[in-house]
Amino acid sequence: MTPLAVTAWTATSAAGAGRSELLAALRERRSGLSINDFGATPLPTWIGRVAGVETQTLPEALLPWDCRNNRLAWLGLQADGFLQRAAAARERYGADRIALVVGTSTSSIGASEEAYARLDANGHFPADLQRPVVHTQHSLGDFLQHALGLSGYALTVATACSSSAKVFAQAERLIAAGIADAAIVGGVDSLCGSVLFGFNSLELISADPCRPFDAARRGINIGEAAGFALLEKSGSGPWLLGYGESSDAHHMSSPHPDGLGARLAIEAALERAELPAAAVDYINLHGTASQKNDEIEARVVADIFEPAVHASSTKGWTGHTLGAAGILEAVITLLAVESGVLPGTLNSQALDANCGPQIRLENAARPIEVALSHSFGFGGSNCVLAFGNSRPH
Repeated sequence: MTPLAVTAWTATSAAGAGRSELLAALRERRSGLSINDFGATPLPTWIGRVAGVETQTLPEALLPWDCRNNRLAWLGLQADGFLQRAAAARERYGADRIALVVGTSTSSIGASEEAYARLDANGHFPADLQRPVVHTQHSLGDFLQHALGLSGYALTVATACSSSAKVFAQAERLIAAGIADAAIVGGVDSLCGSVLFGFNSLELISADPCRPFDAARRGINIGEAAGFALLEKSGSGPWLLGYGESSDAHHMSSPHPDGLGARLAIEAALERAELPAAAVDYINLHGTASQKNDEIEARVVADIFEPAVHASSTKGWTGHTLGAAGILEAVITLLAVESGVLPGTLNSQALDANCGPQIRLENAARPIEVALSHSFGFGGSNCVLAFGNSRPH
């Protein structure tokens, strides 16, 4: 593939609003996780809740899309001047020549939950929630297209936890095919009861702060986040060098026992980037702190990569942000490339015996040329992104 410049990028999560707050939290090893206080009957767990979502208001023209997920999206667009950078790109290319590709796993399902909880005597949604646009999977994409003033190709990707990593791959194909001259990619997922209680029913929720790759890990913490990036054919900034996608087709919630899908995605990303595994300096692992996912990802990393590579999970800072995990962790990976800050694995104390020397608990600092970001979702939907500090010659 032809590399693409990542000319603007941002993320808002429990670890902070925008790149500077996120980088400070990573440097200081300061987690954004807090005891769960979400909903009428909170589960005994920890969550990554974004400050300010409840008080965020939308401009009047965007009120038809008002719901928690779209308020979080609007909050995320304000960080790092991304809204202004997107407007400038719109002026350069035209509103119909910028593709919009966003990932989510829950979209605005929280609004649907509220509507069903408040049915009137006739079994109808309350008047304030009789807005079909907030009860569809494309609610986020439609909202963002209007918020950004775009009129070209717009797509919502919903492939569980790989959703907002796969947006980078989709965007590259659209630009390569001449359908768009640039692309805005991103992902947003907000807290809702369906996610918290759904994962709890699968016995995947931890009552304690999550401990990825720890021998005593007990499960995941759910978080919420919004993140965005602008991809262009040229410009300053880090570069998208390659991507790899695969589908295990093995089980609805468990990865392939040999990590086949993960291996294929890693190999495809390196092949597109025309790089050997030895060229990788940092890997942001999927590392959810669930038993099987961590075990298998650790084994694959130990098989493919040199001992010197620094690999870690950053879920201990933010929680698992589901459909927004890909973009959030892509932004963390880009921060590592830009700053040389390599996060460790927060909260974890003793690594599982399956882990190789690549997986690190402590932070490190050194120049980074090439980094990978792993996103492995339910149903075996996998995506790996390769980023570089400079455009290859």
